[in-house]
Amino acid sequence: MHIFETAKPLHTTIARYVQYYYLEINEANTGREFSCFPHYNNSISLYRSHSKKVHTISFVCKGTPLQIFTPVRQQVLTIKQMGPIHRVVLVFHPLGIQQFYKNLAFTKLMDDYGFFSGDELQQLFEAGNIHTITDLLDQYLLKRFEYQENKVLEKAIAYIHERAQMFSVENLAQELAVSRRHINRLFQQQLGVSVKKFQEIVLFRQVLEQKLFQNAEQNFTSLTYEMNLCDPSHLNKLFAKFTRIPPKQFVNKGTHLGQEDTFWHIN
Repeated sequence: MHIFETAKPLHTTIARYVQYYYLEINEANTGREFSCFPHYNNSISLYRSHSKKVHTISFVCKGTPLQIFTPVRQQVLTIKQMGPIHRVVLVFHPLGIQQFYKNLAFTKLMDDYGFFSGDELQQLFEAGNIHTITDLLDQYLLKRFEYQENKVLEKAIAYIHERAQMFSVENLAQELAVSRRHINRLFQQQLGVSVKKFQEIVLFRQVLEQKLFQNAEQNFTSLTYEMNLCDPSHLNKLFAKFTRIPPKQFVNKGTHLGQEDTFWHIN
């Protein structure tokens, strides 16, 4: 039996910073490899009893929980999972995780930090359903919440989401009344990517959103012009950069999991 369930936070404060949670249980797994693709969000993955070596996650009988932070993804990430899977994942909006955890560098992968206590992890893994897990995670995060203001970055991220299709760093800098150097430094410090790379990832995800979840029947030529891309070659270059394969092949090969935007290539 394979369970993959998603849910949005219920508490309004948490929902501002967390996009969704998901629970995955697959006791029958012996070995699986999947690829996930560039995204502007970041996440904490909690494995019940596993160890990690490079990009391989292995089940350990009577082992200890594994906690992994994954920053903004700039390229394809391929993961191998060996043995039974039982994990809970929190998917954060950009700058979301900074509201709950302080003095950490959220620009690189971390697998050696305890985001949740042993008791909290035990409760999560004993819950067994996404509704109870959502209640628990909302509680855990709420007690850690401490608002961290970053008006320039917040405005920049909102601007990029609104104008990803017609974007220049120069126009963004003018809109915010800061230098290009300053805004790039803020993105690198807080998100680990340049402004331009972040915008390209947002545009890529907007194209996917339109094709996968808004209008699956739309052909790629029509999609190109609706998204204000210059021509189909621009779309092809965007997919080549972030998926390494043409758009049609990428979509046909993928699997949509849950009710949110989890879209993987599973081997």
